[in-house]
Amino acid sequence: MSELHAFVAVVRTGSFSRAATELLVTQGAISRAVARMESHYGKQLLQRDSHQLGLTPAGRQFLDEIQEPLAAIEAASVRLRLGNDGGHDITAAVVPTLAHVWLIPRLAAFHARYPDVQLRFVPYRSQEDFSGSTPDCAILTGLGEEQWPALACEYLIGREVVPVCSPARAAARHEQGRWQTPDELAGEPLLYHTTSPGAWTHWLRAAGARATAPNLRQSYDLVAGVIQAAIADFGIGLVPRFLVQAELDAGRLAVPFDLPILSQRGYYFCTPAHRRHQPGVAAFRSWLIETAKGEIAAMAMSGHGEG
Repeated sequence: MSELHAFVAVVRTGSFSRAATELLVTQGAISRAVARMESHYGKQLLQRDSHQLGLTPAGRQFLDEIQEPLAAIEAASVRLRLGNDGGHDITAAVVPTLAHVWLIPRLAAFHARYPDVQLRFVPYRSQEDFSGSTPDCAILTGLGEEQWPALACEYLIGREVVPVCSPARAAARHEQGRWQTPDELAGEPLLYHTTSPGAWTHWLRAAGARATAPNLRQSYDLVAGVIQAAIADFGIGLVPRFLVQAELDAGRLAVPFDLPILSQRGYYFCTPAHRRHQPGVAAFRSWLIETAKGEIAAMAMSGHGEG
């Protein structure tokens, strides 16, 4: 089982080092586990070169056949820990945009894997301190343990940010011969989240722009507001890529400069330390981390990884 988990973790994360971090072992241990599997089956499962890590045809077939049984074993383990009391209720508070755009459309997979875990949502508070009886856990946006040292925090997704605007605005600027360098975005009407007024300055500096005094025009208390305002051509928004991938694929938004720039902020799974190992919370945490890492790996394979 340890070899199987090592193999799946390498594929999901795209590297031996990230798999080692996830499984709390050394990179050498992961490498040896995969090597034992390949020796046992007499087949190469991973294709390694200096630039990327991929699956061989045999590795792809093997992964497809073991993923469902592994998930079933994990689900059975959680049900055993939960006991036979018919279920386990947990309450969660989630950033609204993340909940509606990303989490809720994926919850069917969680309920299918953990049918005995009953998940209830409670109102989200940006300064959640878990001082009341609820929630048991929360997905918060911020800096992780640096911001919430009293909580157990684990990064999920969302640090890769991109500027987005209406395709019509992008087309017009290009026809005018503009937007040759990131500097030119600083003078555009810039849209931003109320909790992150410095995000544009950080992005411009990371992009190598000489002009880093952004023209902050409109603020919104939800990332969804920034996204919709960009679609409506009120200006240029700066948002986590994964929240707008559907709009980008559908052509409702365009990215003026597609650079691998990471924000200082991201989405974190947070809970008080004494609740972290509650079976329902542990199941939700495990599924969230696996789902987020899978999507980060998928973005990396398409050339848009978080790095």
